Amino acid sequence: MSRPIIIRNVYELPPYCRFGPLDKRNDSDIIIMSIDEYETIRLIDESNYNQAECALEMGIGRTTAQRIYGNARRKIALCIVYGKILQLEGGDYFIRGQRRGYGQRGKGMGRNRKL
Repeated sequence: MSRPIIIRNVYELPPYCRFGPLDKRNDSDIIIMSIDEYETIRLIDESNYNQAECALEMGIGRTTAQRIYGNARRKIALCIVYGKILQLEGGDYFIRGQRRGYGQRGKGMGRNRKL
């Protein structure tokens, strides 16, 4: 039996969901970054949190935050080095400030949600 997925706390959805080279017209090279990966980048790199503070803010373990952060950094590096398009969508997250209750998890609250 697998472990249940913990829903991550996210402050807000990103204002932009697609990044890439300006001269590229082909959408064949798209890398998908989840919203929870975006949140770790925002907290650690932009807000200058350490991994323990980021984990506490997102409601997950420190090692999980470290793994998510590593995956996000790898995806950003691939986009920069190989000129790929980065698209933010999906993931297992819950937007803070919204009421938790029956029926508010799953596709409507973030799991595999497309922006």
